[in-house]
Formats: sequence, structure tokens, C-alpha cells
Amino acid sequence: MDTAFLISAFVTLLVVIDPIGLTPIFIALTQGTDARHRRMVGYRACGIAFGILTLFAFFGEAVLGFIGISMSAFRIAGGILLFITALDMLFERRTKRREDKADEEEFPDPSVFPLAIPLIAGPGAIASIILLVGQTGDTVEVVSILAVMLAVLLVALALFLIAGPIEHLLGRVGINVVTRILGMLLAALSVQFVLDGLRNFGLAPA
Repeated sequence: MDTAFLISAFVTLLVVIDPIGLTPIFIALTQGTDARHRRMVGYRACGIAFGILTLFAFFGEAVLGFIGISMSAFRIAGGILLFITALDMLFERRTKRREDKADEEEFPDPSVFPLAIPLIAGPGAIASIILLVGQTGDTVEVVSILAVMLAVLLVALALFLIAGPIEHLLGRVGINVVTRILGMLLAALSVQFVLDGLRNFGLAPA
């Protein structure tokens, strides 16, 4: 396989998954938890995302088609779920729920949703991995694409693991400001997912 293609695949997945942009979101979603729990969330989220993207790399749209779901519908559903998360971040509903459960020992676990899906293994990442694998010719090339995907996820994991020092640097006020800004951005991103899905159905202007 052409090295230039692998580099292009790496850049594509890096931009789509956006580990740097996910790090503040990871901090906001795990705010107030201890270091051990935060590490477990990071490992679990990246592991689950790797499994999901690997599944779609091998089976692609056939997985969705088998149960009668189009990629457009997947985008719309992901956008709606992401919008709910954005509302929680904007209005501190997660913080209020955490205060109501102050006597409980367990922390909330955002590793599956919204971290693994739809933030890491979202519609864009799934579509990208399907397209990249579709350009391969044999098993070795497919494995090469999976290795590139793993490299991007390791970048995300490395940033998640140093989230503690980043949070300490920002402080509580900084985290609250960043959380609300990211809530607005997530809301806009979720609407974009929905619009992309509707556009593919021909229900929204290009």
C-alpha cells in the first residue's frame, strides 16, 4: 500500500475523530471524578470505539443495512443524542445529578455514551473507515488501515490520560467556562449531524 495513502488515512481519521478537541469534552464529562476512574473511562471509551470502528471496517454498511438502518438515519439519531448531552453541559444537569447522588460511591460512566459513540466512533468516523477500507485490495491493506485507526485512538487516549493536569491548570472556573462553550459547540455539531442526515434524504438544502 502506498505510504502516502496511509498518511492521508491517518490525517483523515485524526481530523474526523479530533482527539485534541475531544480532550476538553472528556474533562467536562469526567469533572469531579478521581484519577483512577478517569483512566478507566479513557481506556474503556477508546477500547469500545476501536471495537465499533473495527466492526464497521469489516462489515460496513451491511451492518446497518441488515437491520434496516441507513447511514443518514444513523447520523440523525447520533445528532439527537449528542444534542441531549450538549443541553446537560450547558445547564449543568450532570452537576446537579451528581450533587443529588453525593452519598453514592460510584461515579457516572460516560465511556460508552457519549465518549465511545457518538463522539469518538461517530457517523463521520464510521463513514471514513468504511470509505478507507473500501479503497483497499487485500487483508494486509485492511490491517494497515486498522493500524492507522489504532494510532489515532492512542493519540486520543494519551490526551485523556493527561486530562488531570489540564483540568488543574484550568481550574474550576475555567472548566465551567469551557464546559459551556463546548456545550454550545456540541449543540451546533449535533444539529449539523441531523442536517447532514436530512440532506442525504433530500429533505434539507445543500
